[in-house]
Amino acid sequence: MTTSSHNMHVNDFGIEHAHWRNWVGNQSCIRAARGAPQSEDELCAMIAKATGEGMNVRVAGSGHSFTPVALTNGLHLTLSQMKGVRHIDREKRRVTAAAGTTINELVKVLKAEGLSMLNQGDIDSQAIAGAFTTGTHGTGAKLPVLADCIVGMRLVQPDGSVITVDETTPDLLLAGRVSLGTLGAISEMTLQLTDSYRLKERIWREDFESAMEMHDELAEKHRHFSFFWCPYEESRHLYCLPDTSATSKTGRTADVCEMKVMDITTDEPFEGEFDKVAYSSDVYPIEYVANFHELEYAVPRQHGKDAIRAVRKIMLEDFPDAKFPIEYRFTAGDEAWMSPFHKQESVTVSVSGQPGVDYWDYLRAVDRILRGYGARPHWGKMHFLTGEDVSAIYPRAHDFRALRRKLDPQGFYLNDHLSQLFR
Repeated sequence: MTTSSHNMHVNDFGIEHAHWRNWVGNQSCIRAARGAPQSEDELCAMIAKATGEGMNVRVAGSGHSFTPVALTNGLHLTLSQMKGVRHIDREKRRVTAAAGTTINELVKVLKAEGLSMLNQGDIDSQAIAGAFTTGTHGTGAKLPVLADCIVGMRLVQPDGSVITVDETTPDLLLAGRVSLGTLGAISEMTLQLTDSYRLKERIWREDFESAMEMHDELAEKHRHFSFFWCPYEESRHLYCLPDTSATSKTGRTADVCEMKVMDITTDEPFEGEFDKVAYSSDVYPIEYVANFHELEYAVPRQHGKDAIRAVRKIMLEDFPDAKFPIEYRFTAGDEAWMSPFHKQESVTVSVSGQPGVDYWDYLRAVDRILRGYGARPHWGKMHFLTGEDVSAIYPRAHDFRALRRKLDPQGFYLNDHLSQLFR
C-alpha cells in the first residue's frame, strides 16, 4: 500500500520548509513546521507553541484523504509515533487507543483479545482518528458509519489544554465523531467493539440489470452487500478485483457487476477462489493500487438505483474514457452532526478519475447527478461543496460551526478548504 511521502525526516518542531503530499499525490503543501510527538504532553506543547506564534495546525493522519483536509502552511503534525492500545474494557467491550494507531494495527490486537470492530471499510492502513472523523464507512444496510462506535476521545485545544469527550458530553461527542480535525487534535479514542466473529465472503458476477433486480433482497438478506459496476473488461483490473468470469451467468466480460456479500458464520476458516471464511478484519480489506482519485457521495437509499443508473448512463454515453468502476455500498443512518449519513439510510456511489488526465468535467457531471438526489460527500474524498451547500444539506451545520468557533475562535485548526466549509 502506498503511503504519504516526506522529503525530509520529521523533527520535533523545526521551523523549516518541507513539502508534503498525500498517498496518491493529488494534494500537497509546503509546511512551515512539522512535528511527530511521541506523547500527548509533547503534542500539547507543540500545538501551544505553534498557535502562540500564530500558526495554523493540521494533523495529517496517514494521508489517505483525496481532499485538501490535511493541508497547512503552518504546523503539520503526524501522530505516527503515537500508536498502540492504551486500555481494553472487557466488560463493556471497549478499547482505548492512541490516535495514530492504524486500523490494521488495532485489529491485530483485537483479534488476539477475542474482539472485533463492528464494521470496516475496504482499506485498513489509515490512522483511526483520521479515518473515523472524515466519515469512513464500510457496507451494511443496518450498520452505521465507523465513527458511530466512538464513545470517547481526548481533544487538544489550541492553547494546549485537553478536553475529555465521552457520553457525559453528548453534544461534543456527536460533533466530534465526524469533525475533520476542526475541534482539536485527537490524542486518543475509545471505541465500542463486539465479540470476535468470522465472516464468510462470497464474490460472483451479475449483469447490471440482474444486480438491480436483486438489489433490495441482497441488502436485506446479508449483513454486508456491495458491488462494483465495471463498464469495461479492463475496469476490474484498475481496482485489483478478482476475475469472477467463471461464475458469470451471462458469460459477458464487460458492463457487469462484481457482487460481494459477507455474513457472520461459525464455519471453519478456509479460502477458495471466490469464497472465504476468516476473522472479520482479515476479510474486509481489499488490496488497492494507488492509481485513482476518488469522489464518493451518500445518496438517500430510496434513490440509490436511480442514481447509479444515471451515473452509468453518462459514463457509457458521454465519458467513455471513464473506465474505473462505480463502487456501490450501503450504510445505515447515525446521529453524528456532520456525518454524511446523519439521520439518513444511504447508499454510497463512488467514481474515480485517472491521475494524469483531465477528469474534472466527468466528476462535475457525476456531482450534479448525485446532488440532485440530496447526496452528501465523504469528507475525505473529492467533492465540490461550498459553505452554502453544507448549510443546506446538513441539519446540524449551524450547531457544529457554533461549537467549532467556541472551541477555536481564531480558527487555528482550519485551512483554506475547511474555512470555506465550517468558518
